[in-house]
Amino acid sequence: MQCGWRAAPWKTEMIDVDLSLSVADRKRSFALDVCFATDAPFVALYGPSGSGKTLTLQAIAGLLKPQRGHVRIDGRSLFDSSAGVDLPPPERRVGYLFQHYALFPHLSVRENIAFGLTSWRQRRLSEHQRQHIDSLLDRFDLRAMADSRPDTLSGGQQQRVALARALACEPQMLLLDEPFASLNAMLRDSLRAELAEVRRQWGIPALMITHDLDDVLALADVAFVYETGRIVRQVGMRDASSRELAPRALIGADRPGATPLQQRLKGLLLGVDNS
Repeated sequence: MQCGWRAAPWKTEMIDVDLSLSVADRKRSFALDVCFATDAPFVALYGPSGSGKTLTLQAIAGLLKPQRGHVRIDGRSLFDSSAGVDLPPPERRVGYLFQHYALFPHLSVRENIAFGLTSWRQRRLSEHQRQHIDSLLDRFDLRAMADSRPDTLSGGQQQRVALARALACEPQMLLLDEPFASLNAMLRDSLRAELAEVRRQWGIPALMITHDLDDVLALADVAFVYETGRIVRQVGMRDASSRELAPRALIGADRPGATPLQQRLKGLLLGVDNS
């Protein structure tokens, strides 16, 4: 199935996702049915909490199995229900930055970054892996706190540890779950810039979920707007183009202090064409 819209001829790995799944407990059920394909380097899944964004990331990472569909990165199938492909998470080569970082409190910074590189079959890091961890400590300015525990670090430092851990497996793609939600407003601008630079430096695509318009405006090349388990709109963040995919759309108030282009982009994300 061909879906989605390529906003520009980006020269990077293509993200191709077509998923259907449902989850339920005793009180409620939720159905997710999303389909998008893009060559954009930085992709945002934008929408309110509970609209299905995190379920999408979990399915891409292999933490949740869809009933139907496929996940392909640069033509490599991570999941394909029709072909019987379902790679385990360690084989997907996907770096996952969790919303609250999910750092292990009993492990040091170095041990947190290295977590996942060893197993019962390989209990010690290889020389290449040790050098890679050292380079990540240097890249994120964490060398001086390599033996510290996460609870002694600031929010920004904890995010850098979590990002370094996501990159330790040398991933083919980064998945970012509300990467700035736990940070105060003063830190967000600088860490958005750092995250953009990291993505460029590693040369891999990033897929970020957020309900913060400023995250989308600062980082995304293309945004897919979620509502109640579906994508209702695609917005090209570099050329202010838009494509409707469903009759309903998100509604919300615009924010003051934006440039004319930012105001137009916010309107497109919210379903209001204010051109």
